[in-house]
Amino acid sequence: MTSWFESRVERMIREATERGEFDGLPGLGKPIDLSDADDPDWWVKRKIRDENLDSAALLPAPLRLRREAQEFPESLRDVSDEASVREILTDFNRRVREALLASWQMATPHGVVAHTVDVEEMVRRWRELRDAH
Repeated sequence: MTSWFESRVERMIREATERGEFDGLPGLGKPIDLSDADDPDWWVKRKIRDENLDSAALLPAPLRLRREAQEFPESLRDVSDEASVREILTDFNRRVREALLASWQMATPHGVVAHTVDVEEMVRRWRELRDAH
């Protein structure tokens, strides 16, 4: 015996099918991919893959900051003036200090730590990069 709610839902599905609301959906007639069903984060990984998103946002702050630091000064190549470069680097150092302070306050282990950058050295390298280009 089916309940009233189930029969109502089934009726809604049938009516939508008859109106063609399910026609042309991606994956129509194909089996559902359950290859990663045992992974609790399957939906996040699929979303990142399907929408070609940058997964760096999922990293802990120290890893994101270390990754950002590794891209200096090349990531600054298109910055047009030294004041802006200094502002970007100063902001980076502020975020590193905030991440370190947050990890201390939460008493989390510091397995991976990001380090501040030497602003003067990085500005010098930025100038060299700009002059060579």
